[in-house]
Amino acid sequence: MRLLMILLLLALASCTSKWSNTLKIKGSDTEVNLAVLFAEDFHTIDAKTVVSVSGGGSGLGIASLLNGNADIANSSRSIKAAELRLFHEKNIAIDSFIFAIDAVAFVVSSRLPIDSISVHQIAKVVSGEFQNWSSLCNSKLPINIYGRQSNSGTHDYVKQALGVNFSPQAKQMNGNAQILEAVKADNSGIGYVGAGYVMAGTTNGIKVLRVYDKSAAAASPLNASQVASGAYFFQRPLMQYFRKKDSLKVRPFFDFEKSARGRQRIVASGYYLINPPT
Repeated sequence: MRLLMILLLLALASCTSKWSNTLKIKGSDTEVNLAVLFAEDFHTIDAKTVVSVSGGGSGLGIASLLNGNADIANSSRSIKAAELRLFHEKNIAIDSFIFAIDAVAFVVSSRLPIDSISVHQIAKVVSGEFQNWSSLCNSKLPINIYGRQSNSGTHDYVKQALGVNFSPQAKQMNGNAQILEAVKADNSGIGYVGAGYVMAGTTNGIKVLRVYDKSAAAASPLNASQVASGAYFFQRPLMQYFRKKDSLKVRPFFDFEKSARGRQRIVASGYYLINPPT
């Protein structure tokens, strides 16, 4: 009987140890590919910690953190007041870590005769006020909008940055890759994706629009100096939320993201550094 109890305690300790060495990351589709690369690299320096990564949108990541199904919530937007209230109601203190900057790219078919667009014009497009490309260029094609679902941080960011609601006719896609494929196949389509998805993947059939605001010169989300100087309008921090009580658990992963290897991954994946070298 005593031997059985010892075996049970050892098994329980083993399970507890295994669980404590598992780091679950969920959330932003914009961040998921980079997070997977981080996880693979982190495993080479800490083979005892198993890092699992999945997407699903910023909203899903924050909900998973709230419900205890994630240790880190990847989010390409700030947490909403309503979400923060839910954490307060459960008496869960949270904190955030910003690891990179993302520029949101607006993409069209390479066959569409337009190269640049203003912030004001984008607002009219995504809200449905402009319904035909003849309002913007030498094309009479109807405008088809490809965006994300409402649980996407990129969807929320674009909506807030433009100060408009999306047209009811805007198509809701599962992720950045699906938006790119849809625009490639649609001469009249326009979509928005994290610039890293354009830089890291193929751009065949896709044109990234340069964007200007008021009298400023048009800037590209693929131009690092224009993003660093703030000349490109659509840029936002990439964040990771975590429970404060788990600070010691998540800190090694965050330290890796800040390391030289982590910064190399950020740049190679088409994102931008918080403090770029001068």
